[in-house]
Amino acid sequence: EGLLEAAEEAGIPLVVNHVGGMFGIFFTDAESVTCYQDVMACDVERFKRFFHMMLDEGVYLAPSAFEAGFMSVAHSMEDINNTIDAARRVFAKL
Repeated sequence: EGLLEAAEEAGIPLVVNHVGGMFGIFFTDAESVTCYQDVMACDVERFKRFFHMMLDEGVYLAPSAFEAGFMSVAHSMEDINNTIDAARRVFAKL
């Protein structure tokens, strides 16, 4: 939810799908992303910029808009909050 809030604050259209600790980030105006066609309609170039800018912030995500990210009990609340803060800074620049 923190990524969605950060994106919304910056006016960035974003959908985050998740199941358990697995998640996907989609730059799209759509309400949801549920199938192949929805994924293909997303802004892959914006994801690429987001990925590289997050690397510059010290956050490593899956390098493709078509890959999932994973969270686990190894990630602390500090890790999560630092990631959201980094995303907030990146969204402000996208």
